Amino acid sequence: MDYSQFVKKFELPAGFAVPDRLTHGDIVAKALSRADLADDVRGINASIEIIRQTRGGAWPTEEVTEEFNYVDLVWHECEFREGDSFAYAVYAVDGGYLGCCYLYPMGRRTPLTEELAKHDVDVSWWVTPSAYAAGHYAGLYRALRQWLVESLPFENPYFSNREIPAD
Repeated sequence: MDYSQFVKKFELPAGFAVPDRLTHGDIVAKALSRADLADDVRGINASIEIIRQTRGGAWPTEEVTEEFNYVDLVWHECEFREGDSFAYAVYAVDGGYLGCCYLYPMGRRTPLTEELAKHDVDVSWWVTPSAYAAGHYAGLYRALRQWLVESLPFENPYFSNREIPAD
């Protein structure tokens, strides 16, 4: 069977509220919103090459404008509120912007296959070049793994980034 046109909906426990803030060591992730616009635009535009290298995928194709990214952030807010996907802006505890992480239903970012249908969430992330140099790319991967166990209801994640840090 060809699963590539399907998206597997999240199966969240009744009454479960996905946290809008997560912390791990010196990393804080908060639900991505319009309040992150300036940081997000600067971060994306400074990180296009490292996003392609580490996260992969078709986005971003070019630098983003505030107008374009504003619409994207509103979309992420709506998706979070509706439980369709969960995007987080990632900051250092001292307030410095590090990047973003995303929890998508299987089939949204990565074409669904019979094997991938066994997973319950597609996890991806990116950090700025300076955050990458400081080790935050691997640190965010460790944080995501902890959050998936301790704070989120997903039991069989699929990490879809092109570059997966060693354990």
